[in-house]
Amino acid sequence: MRKKNSLILIVFLSTFISTFILTLTDLVGPINTATTTIGSGTAALKEKNDELYKEIKAHREEHKIEPIDAKVDRVWKIIPGYNGLDVDIEASYKKMKSDGNFHKNQVVYKETPPNVHLENLAPNPIYRGNPEKPMVALLINVAWGNEYIPEILKILNDHQTKATFFFDGSWVEKNPDIAKMIYREGHEIGNHAYSHPDLNKRSKNDTIQELEKTNALIEETIGIKPKWFAPPSGSFNHVTVQVANDLNMKTILWTVDTVDWRKPSTLEMVRRVVINVDNGSMVLMHPTKPVAEGLEVMIKGIKAKGLKLGTVSDLMSEKRIDKTNLNTNSIIQISEGQ
Repeated sequence: MRKKNSLILIVFLSTFISTFILTLTDLVGPINTATTTIGSGTAALKEKNDELYKEIKAHREEHKIEPIDAKVDRVWKIIPGYNGLDVDIEASYKKMKSDGNFHKNQVVYKETPPNVHLENLAPNPIYRGNPEKPMVALLINVAWGNEYIPEILKILNDHQTKATFFFDGSWVEKNPDIAKMIYREGHEIGNHAYSHPDLNKRSKNDTIQELEKTNALIEETIGIKPKWFAPPSGSFNHVTVQVANDLNMKTILWTVDTVDWRKPSTLEMVRRVVINVDNGSMVLMHPTKPVAEGLEVMIKGIKAKGLKLGTVSDLMSEKRIDKTNLNTNSIIQISEGQ
């Protein structure tokens, strides 16, 4: 009897639930668990928002830029990687969903990193930044020329430009106050060995001493450890690069040379530099009279080519610089956390 009553109860409940579902379907329409309505909830706006989503996806396919891996080039040796650019579909959709229309100026972008980074590569010198990055770095090797440093710093400050100064260790030892002044101005500091040696002809132990002594003096004077090393006169060999790498520094050379130590005419020097700089260039100079006289025109000329100026760290960074932002008022919005 109990089994019979239980069976009757189960049949009754099944019939009741089926009737309830059919009634609910008649009232609100078919239930589709795979459909999520975003926006006001009305069918009309939902349909419009679906079109918006498609427009954003189409924009993404047209404007997506793949990242570039860091690599060792046959000519230029190490070339750093460069982030790609992608559309953040969800963030863009949220910004546009209020009226359901596509607005190009509300598209939100996100940077996508490469698979191979600078630190993944074997030790090699670096002569330039990524050729897709519209930036130029100024390298200022300091072992003499104190009288021109204040004017050079003033010009850099006036044009809101930061450079990378490579300090000779013996110079830091003699001029700690000037070294501190350069660092306080917000410029990056690198290692230029201790006694301006020809490192191509020095032993491994000599090279270690030259670099370690300079690092110690820089850290004692301004409190930082350099991560970039510039061999004096550009003279180096594989051992030099390996020693720098073992001391957690990358070896930096240059793309364009002012040759200011030959005392060229200022106009000739500036013209040669501005003509030859391009995406990723690094410009070598010293605190000399031609540089003090021509730096302002040089900076203006580089910027006029649509190139941004930054430190070596800025140039080696994978972070993108959008070319449209250098000479226009267009705004690219980057997702938070990118």
